[in-house]
Amino acid sequence: MARLPVGVIGVGALGRHHARHLAASPLATLVGVHDIDPAQGRAVAEACGTRYYSDPDALLAEVEAVTVAVPTSVHAEVGLRALAQRRAVLMEKPLAVSLAEADALVAASEREGVPLQVGHVERYNRAVRAARLFLDDPRYLESDRLAPFQTRGTDVAVVLDLMIHDLDLILHLTGGAPVSDVRASGVAVLSPHLDMANARVEFASGAVANVTASRVARERVRHLRIFQPNGYFSLDLGAGQGKFMRLRDGWRESGGSTLTEIVEQVPLEAPGADALALELESFVRAVRGDAGEVVSGAEGRAALALALAVTEAVQRPSAAFQAR
Repeated sequence: MARLPVGVIGVGALGRHHARHLAASPLATLVGVHDIDPAQGRAVAEACGTRYYSDPDALLAEVEAVTVAVPTSVHAEVGLRALAQRRAVLMEKPLAVSLAEADALVAASEREGVPLQVGHVERYNRAVRAARLFLDDPRYLESDRLAPFQTRGTDVAVVLDLMIHDLDLILHLTGGAPVSDVRASGVAVLSPHLDMANARVEFASGAVANVTASRVARERVRHLRIFQPNGYFSLDLGAGQGKFMRLRDGWRESGGSTLTEIVEQVPLEAPGADALALELESFVRAVRGDAGEVVSGAEGRAALALALAVTEAVQRPSAAFQAR
């Protein structure tokens, strides 16, 4: 099958990596890139052996799909522009800044019959891929995502910048159970928006998640812990590693009294691969019709709805949660 002609709109801190991976993909041809900063756009185009387009519509006319890595505030504007021309879109997370904009993107994708995928890249994390094989009714999940301060991403609250990665993972790992309650607290420290936040999310299934995100930490941390009836996962998402401490069959009957007699450590192994490269490959395959979107527009919308509910719970701690 011929390579898919693709483009990248927005080649800043993240989009330039989209361009780099797509330029090396055996499944796609990177036709070109666009950025509102011509110098940045030309530099990335030269590094990737492709063309810089000053006009995004000219780029859209030459491709079948685009990845979009522009500021969140213009996600809907750029995405709708591409979808209106029946170009498939991989939108970096969050899908949009509001549910109204997210709904417009999802509706446009459905109306035009082209894929809309959302860049929740942690779905492709090696540790998550390995753990997924052993998941069985998670009941309690705990995540910590901490990062040193940088100006990129501070146009939105830390909930939309960082925490939304974990909110999407939690929704995915709990099987999409409806959220029944959200409680949260947070504070703005170095930006006009929340820089630290903690949320407790309860699901109608009885599962509970405790989620913490900060972009004013001294060290970078990405940890996820998952508890289920038969054991406990400890995942280091930053390293792409983890362990599963599983209860041994028949440990009660055997009279086990030490930890090693009660619990066995199950290796978590998955093929090593760059998570962003896997995400882009899945998008290309979805556009070619080889598979469905791994993170659909509807799932991106659900993660956004939960993130906005967390933000609202910080601002109005006494308000009752309402499912969206």
